[in-house]
Amino acid sequence: MSDPTSRKGADDAAERQRALQREQDARDAHQPESGGPGHSPVQSGPRREPEPPLPAQHQEKPGDESRLNPAPRYDAPDYRGSGKLKGKVALITGGDSGIGRAVAVLYAREGADVAVIYLNEHDDAEHTRQAVCAEGARCLTISGDVRDLRFCEEAVATTFDTFGHLDILVNNAAFQEHADSLDALSEDRIRETIDTNIGGYFRMARAALRHLPEGGCIINTGSVTALRGSPRLLDYSATKGAIHAFTRSLASNLVERGIRVNAVAPGPVWTPLNPADSPAGKIPEFGRKTQYGRPAQPEELSPAYVFLAAPSCSSYITGIVLPITGTAGD
Repeated sequence: MSDPTSRKGADDAAERQRALQREQDARDAHQPESGGPGHSPVQSGPRREPEPPLPAQHQEKPGDESRLNPAPRYDAPDYRGSGKLKGKVALITGGDSGIGRAVAVLYAREGADVAVIYLNEHDDAEHTRQAVCAEGARCLTISGDVRDLRFCEEAVATTFDTFGHLDILVNNAAFQEHADSLDALSEDRIRETIDTNIGGYFRMARAALRHLPEGGCIINTGSVTALRGSPRLLDYSATKGAIHAFTRSLASNLVERGIRVNAVAPGPVWTPLNPADSPAGKIPEFGRKTQYGRPAQPEELSPAYVFLAAPSCSSYITGIVLPITGTAGD
């Protein structure tokens, strides 16, 4: 669900991001591929997750989950819901694919209705809607650009009007495009990254706070790049560091209202963000440098978002950044 203005804004944003990507693709065409395999991948969950080498692949931004090979695992079949979020309403930005889709499905399995904000990946959003509805929950999909203040406010208002309340905001939408040097970062790219990744979080949180009740929560998606830095993701890492600081600061600001604010800092996760950033030749080694020797699947991250959203699990937790990076010591 979205009005024509919001849809045009989303389409314009996607084309703007593809133009930035094409500039970087042209630079990459003149760079030699590098990198080598890590150690044998580690499996510690209830079922075996896909291991490197992943097939070489590259996508235009914003990326489509339906075209990823192998398909990311989001459904967490071994996870059993127990009503932790029964009667709640959650709004998830970037909820059409990747971590956002996995979170939407588990929230639904725990009893929440879900609104999904996405750019213009309409097929992915419909897949997520069907997956949420299959869990017995209601799902609203809204297309638009979180850089647009009006859209953010209208998306929150539409969610509130549709479901009657709003309890959980998950800020998850992001723009990422690598660069080999600071000189390669144009003003347009810097603005796109900052205004999407941290500006969008500010706008969505401000709009949601008009409706979040005592006991409500905000969960932000940070990154391991904010904890360690990344030589080829200078602007992206900077915004993720800002998200971590925003999380801790907003938690302190809202604690007396009984609204908790936390963040999850993922390591490498197999989502459309990656082949829509890296050259195809780098994908086979994606995630190999973690101690697990492989990237995470979205279903390995989503239970953490349930934990931080459910008052029965985390009513005394606010202002934390929870690292899920595949590496000890973060």
